[in-house]
Amino acid sequence: MPSIKVGDKLPEGKFTYVPYSPELEDGLACGVPVPYSTEEWKGKKVVLFSVPGAFTPTCHVNHLPPYLKKYDEFKAKGVDIIAVVAANDPFVMSGWARVEGLKDKILALSDANAAWASQLGLSVDLSSKGFGIRTGRWAAIIDDLTVKYIEAEPNPGELSVSSADAVLSKL
Repeated sequence: MPSIKVGDKLPEGKFTYVPYSPELEDGLACGVPVPYSTEEWKGKKVVLFSVPGAFTPTCHVNHLPPYLKKYDEFKAKGVDIIAVVAANDPFVMSGWARVEGLKDKILALSDANAAWASQLGLSVDLSSKGFGIRTGRWAAIIDDLTVKYIEAEPNPGELSVSSADAVLSKL
């Protein structure tokens, strides 16, 4: 159960992120991770969704792609920024973003060791599967750093409250 609720001010999250550049089209380029903070969301409407891991079956095939496919629908509803967060390192998140074709339409943020997700009560212990502590599967709508919607999936692999369609219906 998340410790953060609708109406709460979003606690600052600090991530690392590899901004898209055309040089990253070369599969051998890595890019340079830069710091990224939720403070950059002040005055903006943000859709943030979280996945347990880049390149994992549900996340890679069913969770992220519909957000990209429905990008224009999110923008039409006034969303300034769409971001996905996972506990993977910033290079893995950048690689995943490139494979998925995000090109910064959706920011791929690294929450190292699921530190921020843990602070929000939204991490998951997948040590039994050899994955360690990860970001859980959840989604939020944040408007000027205030939480307007936040829901975590009740079951592993489920996409009932964090899917692109579920979040679009709440905008």
